[in-house]
Amino acid sequence: MLLMKDIIREGHPTLREKAAPLSFPLTQEEKDIAKEMLEFLHNSQNEEIAEKYELRAGVGLAAPQINVSKQMIALLVPGEYEDDPFILDMVMINPKIIKHSVQQTCLKTGEGCLSVDREVPGYVPRFSKITLEYFDIDGNKQSMVLKGFPAIVVQHEIDHLNGIMFYDRINETEPFKELENMTIID
Repeated sequence: MLLMKDIIREGHPTLREKAAPLSFPLTQEEKDIAKEMLEFLHNSQNEEIAEKYELRAGVGLAAPQINVSKQMIALLVPGEYEDDPFILDMVMINPKIIKHSVQQTCLKTGEGCLSVDREVPGYVPRFSKITLEYFDIDGNKQSMVLKGFPAIVVQHEIDHLNGIMFYDRINETEPFKELENMTIID
């Protein structure tokens, strides 16, 4: 079971590396890592388990954050309705954005990260809508279109695969400067 101590923090060199693509079939170790990453997100969003193990809630986790420099991300984005608990509940291997909107978006409250133990205020501009290609755990090529919050989460995690931290995207001199064509999500 992954715990907060297993997540490396800003300043660790792995977080600034470009992660290596995975080849198929995945090794048993790689499959286990994917399962543990997704399990961590489920545990982190379960109040009882999170409190017991002192986990910070997360909606995404990239393999580099657990010091594995490979192109693998786990996603657990809650849905808005009880009968659809999660919009995304999956692992993506070698994800790539193949198309994106001109329109940008950001979260009103800014972004956080399990690898960053401090608040970094400011808007983090992201594409409003993205088209992704990725592989599932069995090596099947998939594609998906996301917009809004789920698109933001995936872009944040893909940034980790490229050695980019969310605060690299914040305007240093005017952190809350609104860009043209940008919608702000509450």
